[in-house]
Amino acid sequence: MVKAKILVVDDESIIAKDIQDMLKDRGYDVPAIASSGEEAIKKAEEIKPDLVLMNIGLKGDMDGIDAAAHVHNRFDIPVVYVTAYMDEKRLERAKVTKPFGYILKPFEDKELFPAIEKALGGNPKERL
Repeated sequence: MVKAKILVVDDESIIAKDIQDMLKDRGYDVPAIASSGEEAIKKAEEIKPDLVLMNIGLKGDMDGIDAAAHVHNRFDIPVVYVTAYMDEKRLERAKVTKPFGYILKPFEDKELFPAIEKALGGNPKERL
């Protein structure tokens, strides 16, 4: 059975690498890590992942919500947000991108993997 290809997007390299290792330990293919919104869009186009795990609070001109909107609109790739902080304004902006879920940092396997499986096997009507 071929496991899904997942793009990890986080501007904190240690966290991104930890997530990549967790995913690989479970058999997922993680061909790339992106550290900015612009890089996430480029990598999504190049590798055509089955799922993007997107940090909302990316540094730079484009945050994770803007990047997720581009990924969703251009490539129709499901997104699960990973964030340390979610206020009402961010939540409302994020909802527009039709994510499959939100995971609050710090998180454990029992939170991460059900969200991934839902996104990979989920119905578009299940989007948040």
